[in-house]
Amino acid sequence: MKSRWTEQGACDAIARWGDSHGEAFALRLYSARLIGNDPALVLHGGGNVSLKGVHRNVFGKEVEALYVKASGYDLSSIESEGLPSLDLAFLRKLRTLDSLSDDAMVNELRAHLFDASAPTPSIEALVHAFVPAEFVDHSHADALLAVTNHADGEKLAREAMGDGVAILPYIRPGFDLAKAVADCCDANPDVDAIVLLFHGLITFGDDARATYERHIELVDRCERFMAKCSRGQAVRPTHSHSVSTTQVQENAERIAPILRGLIAVPTDDEDHPYQRSILEWRSSKALLALIQSDDAVRWAAAGPLTGDHIIRTRSKPLLVSEVNWSDRDGLREQIKAALDKYRGEYGEYVKAGGGSAERVDSSPRVVWLPDAGLFCWGRNKREACVVADIAEATLKTMAQADAIAPFEGFPEDHRFDMEFRGQQQAKLTADLGRPLEGQIVVISGGAGAIGAAVAAECVDAGAHVVVADLDWKRVADVAQEIDTRFGTGSALGLVMDVTDEQSVQAGYAEVVRTYGGVDVVVPNAGVAHVSSIEDMDVKDFRRVMDINATGYMLFMREGVRVMKRQGLGGHVVINASKSVFGPGAQFGAYSASKAAGHQLGKVAAIELAPVGIRVNMINADAIFGEGDRKSGLWAEVGPSRAKSRKMSEDELPEFYRGRNLLKTRVYGHHVGKAVVFFASNATPTTGATLPVDGGLVDAFPR
Repeated sequence: MKSRWTEQGACDAIARWGDSHGEAFALRLYSARLIGNDPALVLHGGGNVSLKGVHRNVFGKEVEALYVKASGYDLSSIESEGLPSLDLAFLRKLRTLDSLSDDAMVNELRAHLFDASAPTPSIEALVHAFVPAEFVDHSHADALLAVTNHADGEKLAREAMGDGVAILPYIRPGFDLAKAVADCCDANPDVDAIVLLFHGLITFGDDARATYERHIELVDRCERFMAKCSRGQAVRPTHSHSVSTTQVQENAERIAPILRGLIAVPTDDEDHPYQRSILEWRSSKALLALIQSDDAVRWAAAGPLTGDHIIRTRSKPLLVSEVNWSDRDGLREQIKAALDKYRGEYGEYVKAGGGSAERVDSSPRVVWLPDAGLFCWGRNKREACVVADIAEATLKTMAQADAIAPFEGFPEDHRFDMEFRGQQQAKLTADLGRPLEGQIVVISGGAGAIGAAVAAECVDAGAHVVVADLDWKRVADVAQEIDTRFGTGSALGLVMDVTDEQSVQAGYAEVVRTYGGVDVVVPNAGVAHVSSIEDMDVKDFRRVMDINATGYMLFMREGVRVMKRQGLGGHVVINASKSVFGPGAQFGAYSASKAAGHQLGKVAAIELAPVGIRVNMINADAIFGEGDRKSGLWAEVGPSRAKSRKMSEDELPEFYRGRNLLKTRVYGHHVGKAVVFFASNATPTTGATLPVDGGLVDAFPR
């Protein structure tokens, strides 16, 4: 491991934060980000840093202050507000207490913030307060854990890092650990680093660069020690044959919806019967080799590397050692049996820890499947990726540790405490009140004015969306817009031709491998053609029918197949048209195709109700665009419609506004809100048609 500190980087940090917070604070933020941006040191909010300085109070007096990372903040992108300041003199007095509960400790921390509105300091704030040095760095470096997570971890740590470090056994983070670290510093005044077994590494000093580079030096020693002491054992795959990448992808596509359906959490709300999860799937050759190794069963039972990870990954993954991929009918039952066993064991673990198994979701967050890969689940894509990053790093570190000596996981008698500790659970924040939380919405014609607006409304309601369309650049632009607005992972862009059966099937396979399944299908891709029936070219008629009718059928069919494999019900919301009930002259091909799609929806509502899939239709009218995104359909038919009415194209929007009862413009986001209404189970409705047209008497449903 190499130091990432550069003089230019330090100067840039001072230029950015120095004027407002001082040079030491600026360098504190700089080295914090260096640690946070190295996944070999910390992952997703892990690790901790602090700085001791001064705070000028309302009387103009300078008092000692501790600036320490706030709970849940990510070192990789930390800003000044992520280092709230506390009354250091008071915090040091807490060391005289014999004990201090978590709630009492958090109360004292919050009560002695200099800014009452600041975020809550880390549970390890007192560790940083009791260490006398100005700068303190704390990581959960993979290499250090690979060296120390053994029965003789203290001995191995000493061999790897020498006598310049102190070593402590695992101690519960919080007040107890803070007192132990303080005592250790008193007993070892010459050391500038403390190894916390099954936890991590602390380095400290009065210079930001020296403290950071001491940290890097010790982790580098661990890496070199691993290379030197490795027993040379290669990972031993259980399978003698090699599975192709294509087969791995097919296995993942087959199993993901089954897993997603089985791990969904039933609720007592009849209108919202399940809490759903989002998938992050990993399947590199290195990962597959580890999952399929002879040591996989032992690793799966070993537990996490450190307690900081357990709130994300749970105490252990689910490993299904022998998956019968050839038995399509029996695959679901095999996975269900494995999940039932896992849940039973997890329930016993919760009960033994003093919790209530009935009130806890007992499904795994991480699933290892030979010949398929690593399946990680979260309440959203970001959370699933966090779980996957930790799970992948854990598996690789276990293998590295095993090359030195038999790996031991985080102590079993401390797992429940770390998983269900209030201060840890508080880090798992998510807005679960939105109507489409955890749902996956797939939209054809997603790069158009209506499709893009529907996607944005669905994500705003809590969903993840798949934007499918023909043009990759337009698809990518919409997906990027949504990710920028709502967060990375919110949208997936797909090139899909709804008239091509293989293209639609391949698209849904990618959806399943990306998010885990499908909950809402929105057939929306459409084209129009202006011609009288007398002058209609059969090729033009077939093209419109192929996209607007056959395309709707294929898009709906493949989505429904995924939903049925999940077993969670779902929704089809068809974007039909005002023309279904109120056709117009020279719109024969369009009106006939939209009527066909509408009728398909009615039939689907009848067929799919027994499996809990609701099918509803939206009849919209005259949507010319959404924001800067113009309607492709109106770009095609607008000139002829304007000509037939003896007006310019620019006058068309006002003409259509004037003809509806409400005298209003209809936009793509109105269709999006209608999709959200249906998909949220707001009413027990299927087979219905909702006009989104401002009120057109000739298009009233009948």
